[in-house]
Amino acid sequence: MNLQKINYQKELEKVLDTLRKEGKVPTLLLHSCCAPCSSYVLEYLSEYFKITVFYYNPNIYPESEYTKRILEQQKLISEMHFKNSVSFLAGSYDKEQFYEMAKGLEEVKEGGERCMKCYEMRLKKTAQKAAEGGFDFFTTTLSISPMKNAQKLNEIGRSVGAEYGMEYLLSDFKKKNGYKRSIELSAIYGLYRQDYCGCEFSYKARKSQTEK
Repeated sequence: MNLQKINYQKELEKVLDTLRKEGKVPTLLLHSCCAPCSSYVLEYLSEYFKITVFYYNPNIYPESEYTKRILEQQKLISEMHFKNSVSFLAGSYDKEQFYEMAKGLEEVKEGGERCMKCYEMRLKKTAQKAAEGGFDFFTTTLSISPMKNAQKLNEIGRSVGAEYGMEYLLSDFKKKNGYKRSIELSAIYGLYRQDYCGCEFSYKARKSQTEK
């Protein structure tokens, strides 16, 4: 299959339509980068899946930021109302693993090779957890961001899914005004919206921009 020509939103809608027709409610392990990004995805997908939100983001810097984001994620899940069940699973905060992965790529601009490797690291762990937990599907909220490359995310997701025998749910959550809706939901639930992606490198890049 040539991912270059795939409309990820249409591929997702095909899966959802099949589930609707068959009356099935499968399980989904959803990697979440933060509460704001997950808000629309949870609102959308909880109509069709029993979801476990997997919070695995060892890239986040500093640790106080990590704590703030994980608490916001738990708060959102406890306050939103869903058609099907949504639960929470915390991954480990493997800071050392992130820095080991980023070695030699510290100066690469955001959106480059370092980010791709970071996506792969987080999606690989999600696929592994999905396989261990017997989930039907796994995916990530990351494609909701206008700054994230949906094609690359889907390629990585399918690749690591094949490695662990898991089905990756193709998606591009920024479609159908997904990003706009996430901003609306963030306001409704009073969510903290960070102004940088998460890692030390994006933090420093953002800081240098604001100081200009």
